[in-house]
Amino acid sequence: MAKASQAASSGRPRIDYFYDAQIGNFNYGEGHPMRPHRVRLTHQLVVNYGLYKHLNVFRPKLATRADMTAFHSDEYIRFLQEITQDNMQEALSHLERFNLGADCPVFDGLYEYCQTYTGGSISGAARINQGCSDIVLNWSGGLHHAKKGEASGFCYVNDIVLAILELLKVHVRVLYIDIDIHHGDGVEEAFYTTDRVLTVSFHKFGEYFPGTGDVKDVGANAGKYYSVNFPLKDGIDDASYASIFKPVIGQIMQMYQPGAIVLQCGADSLCGDRLGCFNLTIRGHAECVRFVLQQKVPTLILGGGGYTIRNVSRCWTYESAVVLNEEISDDLPYNDYYEYYGPDYKLHYAPSGMENLNIPENLEKIKSKVFEHLRQLQPAPNVTMPAAPPPAAADEEDEDEDDPDVRVSQRGGDERQEHGAEFYSGRPGE
Repeated sequence: MAKASQAASSGRPRIDYFYDAQIGNFNYGEGHPMRPHRVRLTHQLVVNYGLYKHLNVFRPKLATRADMTAFHSDEYIRFLQEITQDNMQEALSHLERFNLGADCPVFDGLYEYCQTYTGGSISGAARINQGCSDIVLNWSGGLHHAKKGEASGFCYVNDIVLAILELLKVHVRVLYIDIDIHHGDGVEEAFYTTDRVLTVSFHKFGEYFPGTGDVKDVGANAGKYYSVNFPLKDGIDDASYASIFKPVIGQIMQMYQPGAIVLQCGADSLCGDRLGCFNLTIRGHAECVRFVLQQKVPTLILGGGGYTIRNVSRCWTYESAVVLNEEISDDLPYNDYYEYYGPDYKLHYAPSGMENLNIPENLEKIKSKVFEHLRQLQPAPNVTMPAAPPPAAADEEDEDEDDPDVRVSQRGGDERQEHGAEFYSGRPGE
């Protein structure tokens, strides 16, 4: 704990980093786009750039069934705990009911995988609640599609919702920001009727998974206007993204004044992602992180999507450096997976020449609609805090280390976006 207290006394933000060395061993199956190995690649770069020296490094405590049923149904979590590749043939009706299949397969260690990434997010939120940390990083988290009683879009347990519920034990208002290319539907749905969480998602919309997130979707009941959606088209670049992200988040901060922020940094919004169709550079993506941190509010930063894994690790490493306010070289340091980054071995890479279909006039129209909705917010609502459940325990520091009724598959919905040269070529780093 010495490093945290030193940071506090020097006025620098106290930054925690959650990582479990086992995360890279979990495997969704051959040919599946989601590869937890990308978190291990990120960690290798964080270590070999020397960034870890400036972080309080923790191994997360595994989330318990009780932790996960704070949001998810007990029946669903019990199913995740019990299902295996050996017994799944006897549970076909339950697999369908809980939406396990091609997008969300049963694989060896599934439940432990959920416990691991979820544990980091809940423990990170607890660290913020206890005043131990100003910023927490958990790149294995950010699985924003999972629903109360079913898996969705490569996501099984919604660690974001569980982390926000933890933050709500202490903070009256929590802001959730999602820069993944896919709509943050699971988080929005969980908090659709409350004003204690404002969710904002910037995402591709139109014939794209999960099919939700129209600008007209604003929340309901007490939560009306507390769900903000900014639908986008293919090819958005850094300048266009900044032109909407900064004013929208700035206005929300002014009106809502959250006590804590959760930022989901899905890297499938980067150019060249094999399931994505945006044209953001790593610097453009990280500019969102930089702007959020300028708000000087305790912030939990999570991963999310991202399917060209050598670019995911580049992005999350650079964003770790941004959080630390450290300059790092464009020349990648040698590490266990150095060959993934050939032939250039650089941190940054150029955007593509794809057309930006988001013309300025249309972005301005959507921004005006969003601002119109935000004007309906009650400025900084006074909410009576309910009796708080007991907080989660913080971890010990680890110095070692388009029919709404038709289900859309994420891989099916995104398949037209896959880059032929990228898809399952077998190259390292794909």
